[in-house]
Amino acid sequence: MDRGTHTVNLSSNGVPIPCTPELFGPLRPSADLLPPRDPAALRARLHADGYLYLPGLLDRSEVLRLRGRYFSLFPPGLLAAGTTPEDGIFSGREPAGLPEYGVAGHPAHTFVRSAAFDRFVSDPALASLAALLLGAEARMLPRRILRHFHRGARRASRAHVDFDYMDRGSPTVVTLWIPVGDCPPRTGTLVYLEGSHRLPPEEYAPLRDITDRPADRRQICHDLELTARTLGRRWLWADFAAGDVMVHVPRVIHASLDTTTDAMRLSADVRFVRAADTPDPRWLTPWSADDGA
Repeated sequence: MDRGTHTVNLSSNGVPIPCTPELFGPLRPSADLLPPRDPAALRARLHADGYLYLPGLLDRSEVLRLRGRYFSLFPPGLLAAGTTPEDGIFSGREPAGLPEYGVAGHPAHTFVRSAAFDRFVSDPALASLAALLLGAEARMLPRRILRHFHRGARRASRAHVDFDYMDRGSPTVVTLWIPVGDCPPRTGTLVYLEGSHRLPPEEYAPLRDITDRPADRRQICHDLELTARTLGRRWLWADFAAGDVMVHVPRVIHASLDTTTDAMRLSADVRFVRAADTPDPRWLTPWSADDGA
């Protein structure tokens, strides 16, 4: 996204959102506070901002290797001719006979159960960061989500808070969002509504009536411009690169933009709770896109 112009076309779930300073602002990076520099300040910033943007936390080559392993699971036809699985460049069509995304038989369902994915999310850097932020020994929840979007799908994460999807256990949760590849705004990046973790739920409750999924009241709204203007807050963004990690609290409103680039958006959601806490039981089994959680 070019901060100097307003010509970038952005949307979420097919609904346009103008790229203006009134609606978008930059995420604040916090890698300078990582241990051993200032752990207390890192925790304070998470609670103050509702998120931590940590550029370069992971090894870029390892992230891109994981990307390649995932896209290599697809039958011929998904990737553009002359490109590599690590590139993850969409051909413009999905292979015939591919199961619904994330259900048994789809590569995403297989991949989150693979040894390669398990090794990646078990990186000690992630567990130690979670323990520091939770102030106790941390436990990774087994339901680890892989999200894969491509251009033309007009499908993205609607504005929501994580707590509404995991409200049957301890509210003390930290989410780590890991872009598995470079993810600038037009590739379908995650965006965060500024200061929204401090909003009482009743303030954004009326937005739940303006939705493209009326049967699911956990989602707040699919229209990101309306959400921002109604609540008087900007969406915060970054040009995410492979190796970057976002951390957020369960009450911050976030969403994603549509993927409009040839490069496909791939990301992983990993969540931690305190080892002594009781987690939501729905998060104790591996993710499947049809598990209803």
